[in-house]
Amino acid sequence: MTTELDQTTTWDTPPGSAPAGPRPDARETAVPAPGSGEPKQPLHRRLWRGRPEDPRWARPAFLALLAATLLLYLYNLSASGYANSFYSAAVQAGSVSWKALFFGSLDAGNAITVDKPPASLWPMALSVRVFGLNTWAILVPEVLMGVGSVAVVYASVRRRFSAGAGLIAGAVLALTPVAALMFRFNNPDAMLALLMAVACYAVARALEDGRTKWLVWAGVAIGFAFLAKTLQAFLILPPLAIVYAVCAPVSVKKRFGQLAVATAALTVSGGWWVAIVELWPAASRPYIGGSQNNSFLELTFGYNGLGRLNGEETGSVGGGGGGGNTGQWGETGWDRMFNSEIGGQISWLLPAALVLLVGGLVATRKLGRSSTTRGLFLVWGGALLITTVVFSYMAGIFHQYYTVALAPYLAAVIGMGAGLLWEKRSEIWASLTLAASVVAAAAWSYVLLNRTPDYLPWLKWLVLVGGLAAALGLIFAGRINRRLALAAASVGLVAALAGPAAYTVSTLQEGHTGSIVTAGPAGASMMGGGPGGRGGFGGGPGGRTQNGNTPNQGQGRNQQGGGTGGFPGGGMPGQNQQNGNGGTQGQGQNQQGGPGGRTGDGDGGGMGGGGGVGGLLNGASVTDEAKKLLEADSGEYTWAAAAIGAQNAASYQLATGDAVMAIGGFNGTDPSPTPAQFKQYVADGRIHYFISSGSGGGTSGGSDGTSSQITSWVEANFKKVTVGSATFYDLTQKASG
Repeated sequence: MTTELDQTTTWDTPPGSAPAGPRPDARETAVPAPGSGEPKQPLHRRLWRGRPEDPRWARPAFLALLAATLLLYLYNLSASGYANSFYSAAVQAGSVSWKALFFGSLDAGNAITVDKPPASLWPMALSVRVFGLNTWAILVPEVLMGVGSVAVVYASVRRRFSAGAGLIAGAVLALTPVAALMFRFNNPDAMLALLMAVACYAVARALEDGRTKWLVWAGVAIGFAFLAKTLQAFLILPPLAIVYAVCAPVSVKKRFGQLAVATAALTVSGGWWVAIVELWPAASRPYIGGSQNNSFLELTFGYNGLGRLNGEETGSVGGGGGGGNTGQWGETGWDRMFNSEIGGQISWLLPAALVLLVGGLVATRKLGRSSTTRGLFLVWGGALLITTVVFSYMAGIFHQYYTVALAPYLAAVIGMGAGLLWEKRSEIWASLTLAASVVAAAAWSYVLLNRTPDYLPWLKWLVLVGGLAAALGLIFAGRINRRLALAAASVGLVAALAGPAAYTVSTLQEGHTGSIVTAGPAGASMMGGGPGGRGGFGGGPGGRTQNGNTPNQGQGRNQQGGGTGGFPGGGMPGQNQQNGNGGTQGQGQNQQGGPGGRTGDGDGGGMGGGGGVGGLLNGASVTDEAKKLLEADSGEYTWAAAAIGAQNAASYQLATGDAVMAIGGFNGTDPSPTPAQFKQYVADGRIHYFISSGSGGGTSGGSDGTSSQITSWVEANFKKVTVGSATFYDLTQKASG
């Protein structure tokens, strides 16, 4: 028998609108006979009006939320230029070569792939095929994924709760700083977040009536998420499978049979590409970037798999493994999501979400096993908890922007918990829990805002006072006038969202380029660890924010601090400066801290005159003269040039539109091509120039690495060509003498 709590709840509607009333559990709703009921409305009417039982304002408000999210994320989009040139180069290659598109190659000559599967590249590459290579063609697909994620979270929450609860969930997601960053950036995380949200939505639909098709769609979504970012897509599999196995409204035998079918769907949707790549003759496909044995399976279970957990990423620029809880990518532990490195990206409403999750589970504790309401809390809450725990303790490569994966789960839990407890506000425990969630959000926002004391110093006090005042009103929400209760709830919502909204606006006002990007104002995310120890990426204590103009990319903002050894090119502890002004026109200058705090200057080509961190994480500045040199007779060669490291190669490829080979892949440490292969390419006349990194070995550590061997051979045997401050070697002309 369905209880009142296991029905759809609704928020108070605005004065003058008809109340929607509770909607029965979908499993117990009778399906009207064909031809019965109200006449079917035109499509445009249904799109604007929504379901007949919805209040009139619900659908227009939802459409307004999507439109606002779209406009918000499109604002100042061109400032990011090519964003992460590593992926933009692969997008450019895929736009001119179907083979490069399929494999995710970094260049149209298909020398090597990116170090991820290519699904996230496909929408961008197809967009560039249609609209040409430009910022909007690359990044608008990412924006649309953000809008889609908001829609999916809203739809999932709205099905069991009120339209107001769904709108809150969608707004929380849209205004999460790291979401505003990554849904406007070309890393794989945008597609991953969307597909994970779709998987949770599909499992929640399957819990309503036990239909197999929704569980199959969940498997398909996770399978394609695997093709976006490999094993990270599987993080939420345990809670989703367990929740369905326990709570589905069908027999035990059918539950496990459905899970088996969903597993098969996951395997097919995620495995078809893997099977083709593994069966394809290695000699006629690009090298699998990030692997040491040219194997995608090795990449999946090593560098992109277990290595991310234990810090043993073969071929990595540096993993975990620091003493105690301190790894080379920051401190691990239960509070990692709240520390100075991560907190400003995602954790604004995380304390409130945990409070509301507990409140939702308590409120649904007496419902039957197959309660859809409780199932939603378990699905979204389970995904939130397991991802948070894994992120908190993983010792391998970890960047702040990874936390965008948490944003849809957190938003859904906030919306569901707020909606359910609001409807039960007449019970003192529910009103107290609702008030506690507002206090948690306001107090934690105060702490986060206080970490950047020069940034809107008045806001932290407004948030704190507003949150405490709203919480006081919410304690008595079930006993005071309805309008006063709504006013208290509105003030609490504004106080909770003011901090992340401000950080989101700051994020939108600046362009973001390079491999490591963070949301919020300058200094909001200080990465305490990084390659070489404390004070790594993000500036560490006292680190600085850099601004750079990369080729055709406008203003860029990254945070990057120095390490103390252990990284090609060295780095100074605590602070590094890296400023670049360039583009396809004008000189590019970099400052790269060296051991002992020395500063070196690099101008234009290579990697800021020193390889090292700058060339690894950010591209080179390409002058007009260098561009003309590479473009001359480029059609006669498979690769106009070759360079150590993917970011360096990508800069020249994006500037010229011609294929540039990335020796050693992203890190310069992949054994591709081997010295013998490279010599054969040169003998066959397939490469015109070698771009010097200016460091005698680029980003590859050690003197006996593949990249170093190739560099030494080139420098000893071929003619040096200097264009401005950039150095090239013409591989068609032997060195004199």
